[in-house]
Amino acid sequence: MMNSLSERLSDKLKLRAGKGNLRSLKIPEQGIDFFSNDYLGLARNSVIHKQLAKEIYADSSILGGATGSRLISGNSYEKMQAEQEIAALHGHAAGLLFASGYLANMALLSALPGRGDTIIMDERIHRSVHDGATLSAAQKWKFRHNDLNSLEDKLRRAGGQIYVVVESLYSMDGDFAPLNELVVLARRYKAALIIDEAHAFGVFGYGLVHQYGLQKHIFATVITYGKALGAHGAVVLGEELLKSYLINFASPFIYSTACPDLFARHIRLGYTFLREHSELSDQLRRRIAYFGQRKIPSVSDPKSPIQAVIIPQHKVLIHLQQQLQKKGLQTYAVHSPAVEEGQERLRICLHQYNTEEEIDLLTAEINSIL
Repeated sequence: MMNSLSERLSDKLKLRAGKGNLRSLKIPEQGIDFFSNDYLGLARNSVIHKQLAKEIYADSSILGGATGSRLISGNSYEKMQAEQEIAALHGHAAGLLFASGYLANMALLSALPGRGDTIIMDERIHRSVHDGATLSAAQKWKFRHNDLNSLEDKLRRAGGQIYVVVESLYSMDGDFAPLNELVVLARRYKAALIIDEAHAFGVFGYGLVHQYGLQKHIFATVITYGKALGAHGAVVLGEELLKSYLINFASPFIYSTACPDLFARHIRLGYTFLREHSELSDQLRRRIAYFGQRKIPSVSDPKSPIQAVIIPQHKVLIHLQQQLQKKGLQTYAVHSPAVEEGQERLRICLHQYNTEEEIDLLTAEINSIL
């Protein structure tokens, strides 16, 4: 039996290797960063690192493990204070911290929808939403990416409580969801709208829900801290009722050991740093605009820090990334199944700390090959 299982696993890995998209763990090489989600440079910012070190020196207990789930021994004033502060800053009634955005989406989509309900998600939503929805008993549908007509067609036919799930800024396409129009549709069909703000938070203030003043129209907003904030963890924002429901019914929350207080302190410190250094997002916008002037054939929104260059020819995509790597330019080649076949791409992330000279080097190399 074990030999048969080993052969099956080996065959699947060989099949993926044959397609040229076998994944493996690698230590990132030194180079110019055009592939991380550290949009504002906070993960490498020595000022905030020193501030966090002072916090730890003043109260080293925040380094300790939580020793249990938050419903047993893992809750603390630090986490509860962070949730209250975050919710107030975003203009929501309540917030609930999670160890990652993946777990936050898993919690929402596995716990909220029930049998007879319908989850309608953008076809290019993050995998965490798909996985969470799979754990629910609800009907699961996809609508064409950012296509309001496709969404409304699904809304007309949906039964039970309807949940519509989108990203405000899509992580692989670098384009924006039409949030105002989605609010109108969700209200018309009495659907609960869930917005994942993972890649918009920090880049666009506290996210696009906050920027557009849509809080009262959104059932749940997910903010993650491992990207523009350079920290770790996530929060689900909404009403007190939603928070209480997740505490009682969301397995990823109930059965996970809580994170140490350090992660909550880091997040609180990050918000303060963002407020005091608004110039970081201004600098990022200038870098994005400069990249746009270089006329790279990107399918992404010109205001997005994520720029996707579609290259469906596998050999061309691999060659381009390798050539960029030789020049010390770190980018990310995205293959299926992370994206659908024919939509393979070079994913470029722009940062506040990228210089115009670095962007010139990157774009000149891309244009020389494409």
